Amino acid sequence: MLVGAVFAFQAILAFGRNLTAPPPAGEPFASGPAPAHSAAFLHVLLALVVVIAVARLLGALFKYIHQPPVIGEVVAGILLGPSLFGRIAPEAAAFVLPPTVAPSLGVISQIGVILYMFLVGVELDTDLVRRRAHASVAVSHASIIVPFVLGGLLALAIYPTTSTSDVPFTVFALFMGVAMSVTAFPVLARILSDRQMSRTRLGSIALACAAVDDVTAWCLLAFVVGVVRSRVGGAVVTVALATGYVAFMLLFARPLLAKILRRFSARPASRPHVMSVIFVGLLLSALATEAIGIHAIFGAFLLGVCLPRDLDLVERVKTRLEEVVTILLLPAFFAFTGMRTQIGLVDGTTAWLICGAIIVVASVGKFGGTLVAARIGGFTWRDAASLGILMNTRGLMELIVLNVGLELRVLSPTLFAMLVIMAVVTTMATTPILGLLTRGTDLAPSSLPKTT
Repeated sequence: MLVGAVFAFQAILAFGRNLTAPPPAGEPFASGPAPAHSAAFLHVLLALVVVIAVARLLGALFKYIHQPPVIGEVVAGILLGPSLFGRIAPEAAAFVLPPTVAPSLGVISQIGVILYMFLVGVELDTDLVRRRAHASVAVSHASIIVPFVLGGLLALAIYPTTSTSDVPFTVFALFMGVAMSVTAFPVLARILSDRQMSRTRLGSIALACAAVDDVTAWCLLAFVVGVVRSRVGGAVVTVALATGYVAFMLLFARPLLAKILRRFSARPASRPHVMSVIFVGLLLSALATEAIGIHAIFGAFLLGVCLPRDLDLVERVKTRLEEVVTILLLPAFFAFTGMRTQIGLVDGTTAWLICGAIIVVASVGKFGGTLVAARIGGFTWRDAASLGILMNTRGLMELIVLNVGLELRVLSPTLFAMLVIMAVVTTMATTPILGLLTRGTDLAPSSLPKTT
């Protein structure tokens, strides 16, 4: 059969050589080297291999030293960028992560962040927030208001040296306030789980506070992005549209989604269709908030919040998506962030003093606001301090906010690098300081006020 096929094809070729075709309409066909887009694709694949391998390695190393693995992955992205790899081995860095892969990594990282924010919304326990509302609302809002105001005061001092004249001070101050106010809910949850504190009363209060913190911070970010994109005149319309969309999702889309998912989740044959509905809804929600003028990540987060928590199908979607996002897509985001982070721009005594001031203001604002509010609420000094340290965790959520600021050109590359350093330092400080505060205690529920 094979021999017959060879002879048959030879006969076809012999007859075909005598055939003619009309002249080409465009560029003539020519054999040669691989096209440029193929070479770029190969570089993207190579970059992803290196990024994932280094991120997993440093994530495991940081976990070994009792740090959140995500911080190791963040550090991996920074080390692979111009701050270290590009400085000590520029030729190798240009081969592994050339500037041509940045647009492709940017698209992959944006998709990863959208899916990650969807997972954050799914993991947000709204029942926990409602149960702990009396204790969490005051503490969480104090942990936002104080650093937000301090961020505005810091903007007065650093605006002339770290910004440019095309960025209005109002926009700069608002964004600095938001950057100081963020708490990383997923990283905080991971720290509490690793220390077996999730089911203690302190842990549940911290999770509830971080959840309220996240929602408030994303609303603030949506407002600031609306101001940046529309300026003050159009920001009112943007905020009104965003408020209307949130009300639509919570009051109409949420019960409708719950009804659809509960009706079809019991039928195994229809589950793929239901998962398609979830993903289409996720993309449409992200598209809607992007069109409104805030950001696609807010729409993804909002749809995650609207999904019912008691369905096995939702848990299956979360489980299947989590590994792809955390192992494949988020390392691309860290690498993309690392390519934009140039620690070398923080040069000189003045620049490092400004960076130190940012770290101090961010820490004092979060820790101090939480400590005072928790103490007034009846917490002991130790528990109030522990809660303040936990709320100072920033991690990946801060990087998402900072990348939005850099894309909008509100943050200069130098200030972006300073704020990335602040995010890493404050998150890394959480675990060892919390260990010192809770040493020798069992965090018994009775140590916290009964009103919580």
